[in-house]
Amino acid sequence: MNSLQANKIRLIMHLRRHGIHDTSVLGAIERVPREEFVPELFFDQAYEDRALPIGLGQTISQPLVVATMSQALELNDRMKVLEIGTGSGYQAAILSKLCRRVYTMERHRPLLDIAEQRFKNMGIRNITFLVGDGMKGWPVQAPFDRIIVTAGAHGEVPQDLLYQLCLGGIMVVPVGPDGTAQTLLKFTRVGDHEFTSQELMPVRFVPLLPNVAEESMDMEPDINKLLAWA
Repeated sequence: MNSLQANKIRLIMHLRRHGIHDTSVLGAIERVPREEFVPELFFDQAYEDRALPIGLGQTISQPLVVATMSQALELNDRMKVLEIGTGSGYQAAILSKLCRRVYTMERHRPLLDIAEQRFKNMGIRNITFLVGDGMKGWPVQAPFDRIIVTAGAHGEVPQDLLYQLCLGGIMVVPVGPDGTAQTLLKFTRVGDHEFTSQELMPVRFVPLLPNVAEESMDMEPDINKLLAWA
């Protein structure tokens, strides 16, 4: 057994100890190689339970947060899921093992291009991509059984996203002020204009921003960003 495999086993045990009991989620995390989604500089930290920078001011979330959000979605293999914030593609790859199809949106085209190539290399074929404003969602593909937002909504959750859920649908989204601790919330649509909410855990995400980002070729990870998010 090499060091990456040993670290992955330790991570799975860590997730179990911290409340991840869904065997499908644990199985997806075991099957998806996180080392393929982190910059080479941080390759040896792939299975540590921490966020890592991926360039353009974005991060790959810590595994416990990925697992908690995935578990909270209560997924099955018939569901259609919208992800806001493709980032490295790691969360989408996990979702691809748990549902019928993933629709993923990213405002940074360079990140989406890299993620799409990763999916192709790994033979993942049930993910559809879009560069766009995640705060507006993907109306032409709505409604969705589940929505996951991997950036922090400031103040309140975008209404466009809530209303792209089907009845009985679930959305998991971090909410709170930029630069401080946020709260991971789980919304369930129980009526045409009625939603219930549940607090899951404190988290810290990059902010959810409107519009499509200006393109940049600077994909080198920022060491200071790693230290700030550690």
